[in-house]
Amino acid sequence: MADTNKSDSPGIDDIQKTLEKQIAELRKEITKINKSISARGAEMLDDASEQASDFYDTAAARASRTAQQLRNQAQAVSEVARENPGTTTAVIGVIGLLGFLAGIAVGQSMNNDTSRRWY
Repeated sequence: MADTNKSDSPGIDDIQKTLEKQIAELRKEITKINKSISARGAEMLDDASEQASDFYDTAAARASRTAQQLRNQAQAVSEVARENPGTTTAVIGVIGLLGFLAGIAVGQSMNNDTSRRWY
C-alpha cells in the first residue's frame, strides 16, 4: 500500500505543477489585459479631453463674436437714439402706453368676478 501512495504522489505533484503553471500563465494574461485596458482608457481620456478643449475653444470664439455683435448693435441703437431724441422719446412712450393698456386688458379678462376687485 505504501507503494501505491508513492506512485500516486508523483501524478498529483505533476497535476499540481501543471495547474500552478496554468495559473501563472493566466495571471500573466490578465496582467496583459489590464495593461491593454489601461492604455485604451488613457487614450480615450486623452481623446475626450482634446474634444472638450476643442468644444470649449469653439464656444469661446462664438461667444466672443456674439458679444462683439451685440456691442456693435447696442452702439448703433445708442447713436440713433442720440441723433433723434424726440423720436426715441415718442417710441418709448408709445411702447409704455401699449404695455399699460395690455396690462389693463389682461387684468380685466382675468378678473371678471367683481368680488375680487380692490375697491
